[in-house]
Amino acid sequence: MNIRISYSILILVFFLILPLTGWSKRPAQPVENEKKSIVKPQKKPVSIEADYIKGYYKQEIEATGNAVLHHGDNVLTADRMKYYEQSEDTEVEGNIRLERPKDVLQGKHLELNMQTEVGQLTEPRYSMKEGEGRGSGDILLFEGKDHYRVKKTSYTTCPEGNHDWYLRTKELEVDNKKEIGTAKHVQVVFKDVPILYSPWLDFSYSGQRKSGLLAPVAGYNARTGFDMGLPVYFNIAPNLDATVTPRIMTERGFLLSNEMRYIGSNNMNGHLLFDILPHDIHTNQTRWGVLYTHTQSLASGWRGFLNYNQVSDDRYFRELTPNLAQTSLTNLSQQGGFTYNGRLGNDGAVHFTGFAQRFQTLQDRFALFVSPYERLPHLALNATKYNVGKLDFEMQSSWTNFYHPTLVDGNRTILYPTVSAPLRNEYGYITPKFGLHYTHYNLAAPVDDKGENINRAVPIVSLDSGIAFDRQMKMGGRDFVQTLEPRLFYVYAPYRNQSYLPNFDSAINDFSFAQILTENRFSGGDRINDANRTVLALTSRFIEKETGIEHLRIAVGQQINFTDPRVSLPFPQVTSGRNDFVAAVSGRLTPTLSTDSNIQMDESRGWIEKVRSGVSYQPEPGKVLNFGYRFSREVLEQVDTSFQWPLYGNWHGVTRVNYSLKDDKILAGLAGLEYNACCWALRLVMQRLTTATQTTTTAFFVQLELKGLMGIGNNPLQVLQQSIPGYTSVH
Repeated sequence: MNIRISYSILILVFFLILPLTGWSKRPAQPVENEKKSIVKPQKKPVSIEADYIKGYYKQEIEATGNAVLHHGDNVLTADRMKYYEQSEDTEVEGNIRLERPKDVLQGKHLELNMQTEVGQLTEPRYSMKEGEGRGSGDILLFEGKDHYRVKKTSYTTCPEGNHDWYLRTKELEVDNKKEIGTAKHVQVVFKDVPILYSPWLDFSYSGQRKSGLLAPVAGYNARTGFDMGLPVYFNIAPNLDATVTPRIMTERGFLLSNEMRYIGSNNMNGHLLFDILPHDIHTNQTRWGVLYTHTQSLASGWRGFLNYNQVSDDRYFRELTPNLAQTSLTNLSQQGGFTYNGRLGNDGAVHFTGFAQRFQTLQDRFALFVSPYERLPHLALNATKYNVGKLDFEMQSSWTNFYHPTLVDGNRTILYPTVSAPLRNEYGYITPKFGLHYTHYNLAAPVDDKGENINRAVPIVSLDSGIAFDRQMKMGGRDFVQTLEPRLFYVYAPYRNQSYLPNFDSAINDFSFAQILTENRFSGGDRINDANRTVLALTSRFIEKETGIEHLRIAVGQQINFTDPRVSLPFPQVTSGRNDFVAAVSGRLTPTLSTDSNIQMDESRGWIEKVRSGVSYQPEPGKVLNFGYRFSREVLEQVDTSFQWPLYGNWHGVTRVNYSLKDDKILAGLAGLEYNACCWALRLVMQRLTTATQTTTTAFFVQLELKGLMGIGNNPLQVLQQSIPGYTSVH
């Protein structure tokens, strides 16, 4: 029968038994009579358990049979071990397992000093607790606390018994304090085939940030040719890092890409991207692009911001960027300013914004368009004050100096004070409101016969009212609260002729159900609609009682124009008739089926004005089907379909097609395959985009992702996430 005996209990017994031989003979250390003042490092207690223990008191202990040694956070188990108390050396053999806070080491023969953690382990097998890394080698050399080196070793994150990929290295150094591995003379082996060699490679086995070479990036674009980059990452400080990527493009030449990120005190953060192509072999030009954003708290309530974008030429994004989503950019903002948010008494707030903004407009030579006005500067002050007696007051004001090289420019002052008298109780509200929208223009040149100084004043009266009913109900075994919210909204604004006014920043608000419940259907300050309309709306929401999450919303609205709107902009209107019917459904129809759909119908003409509809079916991660339809009468008609779906085994297919029915052409197309294994993934994706009126571009993405180590190739994940709503990486 095996009996486990504690070392601490048997010390006196060991002192009395006869000396026993061990694996190596060591003479007992003589005791000096002369007393010396010696300062020794604090030793961690050692506890040994085994089926059988023998040795010398305070000298050496030999444990055999299920031997276990505890030293601090380390646990050493083996068939047989010898421990020398004075030197804290151990000699261990047979089924060795050393478990430490960050890794587990196994091997055939171990010699280790428990105090200095210096020694060696033959035929080692190691595994990291963070990141699932593991490997084996010829010999493992302990080089102090948290450091060891493995000779002729392999490393992988694949589970035990799986060797789909691994690193074959001459030497691997592991730093458990920084949680990084450094390998020399490295081969990346995939399916027993070496696919990459590097004389040196270091990596974070736990996913922490670290300086060093990143995996090479490779891809193909019809405009750049084959594109190869080798990123170098610099972890400069905990709040500052940078990535420098030299890129070689067969059709363009050498490009240097630089990225820097930082954060700091006072909620400061910034991001800089700077790319330069010294000599484009296709155009014989130097080409570059820069993007810089910065925000920072300045003082109590004050915040500054900067957003600067510029490229060397109009075709920069269409020809050089690896991110095809940027190819449609036309107006690059260059803006800097500050904001202030503060209180105005106990029941009020004040908000101030000041900035200067200009644009770089990237033109398509086949479809030239007018660049937007620059705002040099724009100042806005908005203030609200509630519960002044029974009234609420609000003031919106701004002063903007608009500049344009070819159009009439000048400055504009807006004052829009409003007063409302909200009447509320627990189930409903009525809010009458009155405001006067006053605008003054000081233009650089006269318009029509109005001169340079023009005033416009539009009184606006509105009444908003609503009631909320609710009831308890069950759906799918869960408790819900269903609401029923009828709403009546009325707005009146008299007609003012505004056709002679410049249009600095006004546009028609994008179509949505919420838009019909607003006073002005134009954004900006240059057009104020004439209105004499009522909206009758009914909304029902389904809210999960336990979490408060809104799962589904259904809304219908009837817009009645008592007079035809006369204020317009020179492109198709949101409302062309008197009576409009609007319906919207958003949320989850079932646990796997969701939608976000809006439709607007002109009842006086009996036709549909606008449709924005999207339906998504997602039964589980890695499976999603999307269908979208967009229609604006006389403007556009598009269908957009996409999916991610398992095909066979570990293969998944991804596809997206955005097709213009009006123009009879594909605006965006994507097709690809993904293979997802337990410790690696392969992605093959082709994307084609219409980047200008008569220009298309095609890009190929090929990436082999080795879990916990690197991704080799051009990463298409961002493209897939942007193109396929609901896309999830199942790897």
